[in-house]
Amino acid sequence: MYTQPNIAVVSVNTDLDVRGVPRVKAQIEQLIDSGCRRIVLNMAEVSYIDSCGMGFIVCAVRRMKTLGGLMSLTNVQPTAFKALVRMGLIDFMPISTCAAKSRVTPLAPGTHPSFQTTFRVDPNKMCDARSRAIALLKTLPFTSDQKFDIELAVGEAIGNAVDHACEKGVLTTVSAYPDRVVIDVSDCGGGFSISDEEEPPETGQFAERGRGVKLMRLLMDAVSIQEKPSGNGTIVRLVKMMR
Repeated sequence: MYTQPNIAVVSVNTDLDVRGVPRVKAQIEQLIDSGCRRIVLNMAEVSYIDSCGMGFIVCAVRRMKTLGGLMSLTNVQPTAFKALVRMGLIDFMPISTCAAKSRVTPLAPGTHPSFQTTFRVDPNKMCDARSRAIALLKTLPFTSDQKFDIELAVGEAIGNAVDHACEKGVLTTVSAYPDRVVIDVSDCGGGFSISDEEEPPETGQFAERGRGVKLMRLLMDAVSIQEKPSGNGTIVRLVKMMR
């Protein structure tokens, strides 16, 4: 059976120099050729990027954008980040350093959203639900890349709710605040509760569950899963700060 990935998180375990680039480049090109349209390079083990590495990043990002996709770098080490800054790449693509993600502070008591919309998700038209959530953000100061990430995270939350919880009881609520947008995806099934700092269960290399939470955390500033205050079900809360 032939399968192709739509989203890929690639851990780069070599410096992006003249010796390391060919192997990473071949892997990324294979993903793009297979139809992958969202690639996140985990740069935690990359301490050096030379001109060959810069050229590879620029060409891969341009090709992805031409195809309507997005490639970003995460967990970039300080030395590698300095090189990216000096080459002017930090304005060319989404880049986050290993210490860039800060704790999302709770909303002050009594803070009301500037707008809030709740809609039911049709399990046979999840694309419509994703599109509606993004359409509600059109007046907010998010870039096209940020909206791309939000749509992927919302789609993951909705997909998990429909697949693992209850097909006909999934609701999505989009709330806008002065400094953030909060998106809640609620269901009427079972599940587990984790705070923004906890690891999801069964997150081993070959585990079946937990990968969706990790993906959403790569895309959003905060992700939590809690039981509903009343009744059965859980609420997946996604937070994206406005910067």
